[in-house]
Amino acid sequence: MSILLVTSSPRGAASHSTRIATEFAEKLVAADPSNTLVVRDLVANPLPHIDTDYATGIYTPVEARTQRQAEVVGVSDVVLGELFAADTVILATGFINFNISSTLKSWVDHIARSGKSFAYGENGPKGLVTGKKVYVVLASGGIYSEGAAVQFDHAIPYLRGVLGFLGMTDVDVIRIEGVGMGPDAVTAALAKATAKVDAVVAASRDVATAA
Repeated sequence: MSILLVTSSPRGAASHSTRIATEFAEKLVAADPSNTLVVRDLVANPLPHIDTDYATGIYTPVEARTQRQAEVVGVSDVVLGELFAADTVILATGFINFNISSTLKSWVDHIARSGKSFAYGENGPKGLVTGKKVYVVLASGGIYSEGAAVQFDHAIPYLRGVLGFLGMTDVDVIRIEGVGMGPDAVTAALAKATAKVDAVVAASRDVATAA
């Protein structure tokens, strides 16, 4: 199994989402030595925001692209290649202004390409990135999975929507929520997230053993 880990929190070593997602990926690899891991750190190596050269370059024949168009489209091609090669995708982000990080949004912009990851036909749009299992690891200062604050969670609905549009409909969410509510809340949130991660890893280990 090929695993793609995409991290995006600007908090570095202090990031709860990066920590849990990284531990998750490493545990999956440890559970089955045949598993491989590719890491895309969007903070250490941020993707360029889409611009005029990108927007025009993706619709320009390869041989007719300018050098700049070739460069920016080339970045997108690499990111798409990583995605298509993965069986399991782990996306890690902090909850920033009620949505995902801008670095992760740039990643989405680079993988959402007509004719590559989706296509339009007689029956409407069709996602072309299929057969993937996706886990979203989301850290938030408050509680947004239930209660009155649910209406402010634009991160998970957005990711489910755009990933589903591209063909990735098997999406599970691992929340690390309430980390802004004091040390005890942080400990509880991390423990809950870790327990969910360990359950997934245990299940994958059972599958590997049965195979």
